[in-house]
Amino acid sequence: MGNKMLQESKSQKQKTEAYILFARAADMGNLKAMEKMADALLFGSFGTQNITAAIRLYESLAKEGSHKAQNALGFLSSYGIGMEYDQAKGYRYLSGINVLQNCEVALSHYKKVADYIADKLEKSEGIPVEKVRLTERPENLSSNSEILDWDIYQYYKFLAERGDVQIQKALYYFLKAAKAGSANAMAFIGKMYLEGNIAAPQNNATAFKYFSMAASKGNAIGLHGLGLLYFHGKGVPVNYGEALKYFQKAAEKGWPNAQFQLGFMYYSGSGVWKDYKLAFKYFYLASQSGQPLAIYYLAEMYATGTGVLRSCRTAVELYKGVCELGHWAEKFLTAYFAYKDGDVDSSLIQYALLAEMGYEVAQSNSAFILESKKAKILGEEKMYPMALLLWNRAAIQADKHHSAQAMFNLAYMYEHGLGIAKDLHLARRLYDMAAQTSPDAHIPVFFALVKLETVHLLRDILFFNVSLSQIDSKISKKLWDKFTMRWKWLKMDSTVGPYWDLFVIGLIVAMLIFLLTNRHR
Repeated sequence: MGNKMLQESKSQKQKTEAYILFARAADMGNLKAMEKMADALLFGSFGTQNITAAIRLYESLAKEGSHKAQNALGFLSSYGIGMEYDQAKGYRYLSGINVLQNCEVALSHYKKVADYIADKLEKSEGIPVEKVRLTERPENLSSNSEILDWDIYQYYKFLAERGDVQIQKALYYFLKAAKAGSANAMAFIGKMYLEGNIAAPQNNATAFKYFSMAASKGNAIGLHGLGLLYFHGKGVPVNYGEALKYFQKAAEKGWPNAQFQLGFMYYSGSGVWKDYKLAFKYFYLASQSGQPLAIYYLAEMYATGTGVLRSCRTAVELYKGVCELGHWAEKFLTAYFAYKDGDVDSSLIQYALLAEMGYEVAQSNSAFILESKKAKILGEEKMYPMALLLWNRAAIQADKHHSAQAMFNLAYMYEHGLGIAKDLHLARRLYDMAAQTSPDAHIPVFFALVKLETVHLLRDILFFNVSLSQIDSKISKKLWDKFTMRWKWLKMDSTVGPYWDLFVIGLIVAMLIFLLTNRHR
């Protein structure tokens, strides 16, 4: 009963009632209810986060044979959160069996989960969840200079919190922005009325009105919304021709959901001749923005060899991607807003769990939080080694996910010996790999390498030591002392300070500017 209420709940009040039922069932010894309560305590999804209580409950469940509790304890153990650090125990519980050794078995396994997720997604089409990189995103999302970002920010916050107050607040901001002429806000109002909620009861006519207002301004979400209404016949007669027209206009503006809909029309032959090449094209375009259904249908095409050469491995990777875009994807939203609101520990827990599931962005974000030393649930001596491990995992996926940031940070840690022994040769190699992975990394990598080589040269000079026994006896010790005094000013830590490397970078930049200026003259 509680599980059904939780799945169907759209308000905080309904969610609270569901958790009360879980608490009662847990008190009566129901294992599933106890697992739900332990999860809620771990993530802070029902009141205050209480990791100690969560661990106590997980340990009790593990003794009863709960695999979910064992996995949770393994995850916590691998990060040293709330218990003694035990990496081996964490790997034993978390790594599991390598199903990819048999591609066809893996395909069958992932397809079952992907089918379930795709079915849920088709019933409630949403905006692809943005996996925000903490290393790249400006702290102030609500900048007045970008209304689009502000509208999407409100929608994400609404998705993350899903309470009555948040729904009302989202509608309030959208209406306010719509009156100011924001086409994006008009489109989101249309979407709210199309889906229906407490603040905006389901109303196809009102949805059509706001989608039309947004579409008249060339808004991609509004155009896509009109396409959906005509495609499904909601409030208007089914008209595939009109649907195709609006989907094409929205797709041309880069809206991934519209690109998916076009692909689906050509894949299923809805109002058009079946064309698997065009279907593949639009599914692929949408998949590049993380559209989960587009990824699912690409997997279907590769699994069955429809319109493409059959590839079991590619299909498995795509199905796996769909599984990762399931209900866990919303954790990216709650983790991000927890971080933005200053609840760093809760944010770290959620990112860390996503990191263990293989999300490269979550690995980078977890490492970023650990490196910043803002988390309180881990001792400082554990932060750098764990950050190093996560940057390394993210960097391994760099070729696939273009994580130049992970490679750069990993190189920095090897350069400075943060959580690991210094290795300048490996640092150089990782800096080079970061530059090769992304063009945006060329400039920071250039300065990092210049600084590394300069520092290396200075330290070679500083640590160059000639013993007095090797000096000609005719040279007095007094003269030698005067000679060595010449180099003492190079000990930057004592003269410039602990951040002398920034001073060196400043000098290098000044020299480059000087050389470029003289060259133009």
